Amino acid sequence: MAATRVSPLRRRCAGLLGGLLAATGARGVALPEDIAEAMAHVYNGGGVTASGPAVLVRKSIADKVSLTGLGYVDIVSNASIDVVTTASPFKETRTALGLGVNYAERDTLMTLVLARSKEPDYTADSVNVDLAQDVFGGMTTVSLGFTRGADQVSKHNDASFHETATHWRYRLGATQILSPNWLMTANAEVMSDEGYLGSPYRVALVFGAAVPERVPSTRSSRAVQLRAIGDLGERNVVRGTYRYFWDNWGISAHTAELGYGRYFGDNWLGDVFVRYHAQQGATFFSNNATADTAYVTRNRQLSTFNDAALGSSVSYTAAKVPGSYAVTLNGGVELVRFNYSEFTDIRSGKLYSFDAVLGQLWVSVTF
Repeated sequence: MAATRVSPLRRRCAGLLGGLLAATGARGVALPEDIAEAMAHVYNGGGVTASGPAVLVRKSIADKVSLTGLGYVDIVSNASIDVVTTASPFKETRTALGLGVNYAERDTLMTLVLARSKEPDYTADSVNVDLAQDVFGGMTTVSLGFTRGADQVSKHNDASFHETATHWRYRLGATQILSPNWLMTANAEVMSDEGYLGSPYRVALVFGAAVPERVPSTRSSRAVQLRAIGDLGERNVVRGTYRYFWDNWGISAHTAELGYGRYFGDNWLGDVFVRYHAQQGATFFSNNATADTAYVTRNRQLSTFNDAALGSSVSYTAAKVPGSYAVTLNGGVELVRFNYSEFTDIRSGKLYSFDAVLGQLWVSVTF
């Protein structure tokens, strides 16, 4: 799925941090474990470099409630192709804070998450509510969720510019234990966006002349995802995921991922994965429009493109006292190749492509 204003880095960081906050949905009625994590990450690709820390702390209260707090910082140096061809490179700091509450009652787990991310010209607030219900003796977990987001958009060196956008997300999912060794999940999501969905800095080309991009003020999207996890024995685990996305802007996208994990001895866990993503672009995307239409954009994230990723991670249990605490050291790296089928580098006229790398180091303490 391509977002109108979100870079590949922000999608990955948001996915990681959102997953840390919302991971409770698959736990059924059991509260998530008490944990403290600290992470450092760095991304480099397409002229963008970003790095910073992230911290997560989760603690249960009695047997029914747990609290989660999370914060991260991105220190960004941006000289992407959009920036260097239409503006000047810049540096900025992005921050995000989140607070989550989980409440367990019999076969039901309820989750509330409040989050805010802020950068110099963009502020995003969201409220997430999720409910997970165990049925059929705990063999099946059904989940429902809702997110309401509100964005405030401004522009550097233009105090008069101020726009807003609102976002709604509705989720439905099910997790099924197929056998002692296999687990499957199915999820569906309906998304609706309204307001200012473009960028005040981005331009389009019409007959070779630069004009401000024009995108619709509403967007309706759908997504479905299937995932299977299997225990092959001998401490080997495999997983596969497929996701299909489509919207009323004409965008459709397929994403497939395969992963394999294995324990080595009592302290080491290794994981590798491959992922492929292919997107059909929006109907109003044009590399250089030959007609002046109501909507036009040259946002490469709304164009036709594909990317392929190869990643791996390793975890080492440095200390462990059963029933008391465990300390795990972790590291991961992901290599991604982006290829665009319509978007060109106007400096050379060639189709654009680039490589990116994302690295992470983090320590986890369960207690």
